[in-house]
Amino acid sequence: MRKNLFFVLILMVFFDYANAQTVRPGVLVIGNGNAAVAAGLQSAISGVKTTILVQAGGFDISPIEADLSSGIQATFSKKYNAFLNKNGGKQSAEFDKQVANNVLTAWADSIKNLTIIKNVQWVKAERSGNNWSFKLSDGSTIKPKVFINPGDVKLNEALKIEVKSTRNWMELAYNTTVYRTSVAAGKSVNGTNATIFSLYDFFIPQQENLVWINDSHSMILGQAAGATAAYSAFYDTKTSLSNLKKIQGELINYKLNLMPFADIKTIDTNWKAIQMVGVTGILKADVNETTASFSPDKLVTTEEIKQPIKDFYYKAQIWFDDYKNPQITIGSALEMICYVGNKSLENTKKEIAKKWKTTYQFKTELDLNRQINRRELAVLLQDYMPPFNVNIDQNGKVVR
Repeated sequence: MRKNLFFVLILMVFFDYANAQTVRPGVLVIGNGNAAVAAGLQSAISGVKTTILVQAGGFDISPIEADLSSGIQATFSKKYNAFLNKNGGKQSAEFDKQVANNVLTAWADSIKNLTIIKNVQWVKAERSGNNWSFKLSDGSTIKPKVFINPGDVKLNEALKIEVKSTRNWMELAYNTTVYRTSVAAGKSVNGTNATIFSLYDFFIPQQENLVWINDSHSMILGQAAGATAAYSAFYDTKTSLSNLKKIQGELINYKLNLMPFADIKTIDTNWKAIQMVGVTGILKADVNETTASFSPDKLVTTEEIKQPIKDFYYKAQIWFDDYKNPQITIGSALEMICYVGNKSLENTKKEIAKKWKTTYQFKTELDLNRQINRRELAVLLQDYMPPFNVNIDQNGKVVR
């Protein structure tokens, strides 16, 4: 009898050991708020095995305020409203957290590479080499390559991480070039949604493979954090070696604003080109107390683009030194683009004529002698001489 009991105990220990699994996702997010869920969704959508440790029974979503919504946040709002309409609910000023949880749960369940762990707590958190190790209350362990912490101070304390003063959302301004490092835009702060967030404000000095979100209520910021973490996990590289342009490009591919242009919606045919050229500052927004506007129909002058383009391209300096007209026509814009980009002017003119109404879907007529507007110039620049592809440093300065 005692012998049999001994074997039973051995088997119990064996099965307990077997069940105490170690999971190694590319990215781990701990949290159940707006930023956490958006970060997890984007990381998985970007092709990285991702785990969200919710710790509670579901997601706890805060209402979307007066943000300039885009990306995952905009999609969530559409799904939320569609759920209410389908189930006979009424859209009102009162935000229904249970509906939000249902919508996000269904969405998360449909995404490959995403695992949601609910009602399980982390009990021990520590470094594991260059990565992380989290012991959970069910006996399992998660060892991710990259960890996203959406504002959990207790986790930082457990990991002995000190977060000194870091920038949060910044109002869009052109007195420095930091805006070029933006990976998220449009959060409503102090009455304005003309705001941006720099990639480099996700990082804490000396803490590799950690993405720190200091605004846990922002899906916009969470999505940017998810793409940032996914980049490091996918390419198996340190977060300090993040490639800004690739992360920005990934976020644009998933319809997240990098610049808070209130007058250019993501459904706009030219939204992508305008975002890419806009983040370079070659065409600057009109910023007031509450919004930033791209003003796509505004005509372009030589003075406003001369120095910005010269800053990006050496050859542009020669062209602008010879160009004396205070206005930029469509024809002169093509001459400049072809000169700087080493392209055939005649062939480019023929291509543009074919694309004008079809690919670009411009409402204007193609007249080479007419002064070009900002929408047209942004599209032509991005298609034939993309300043977005020019490398910049962590302060947004052009790297020659």
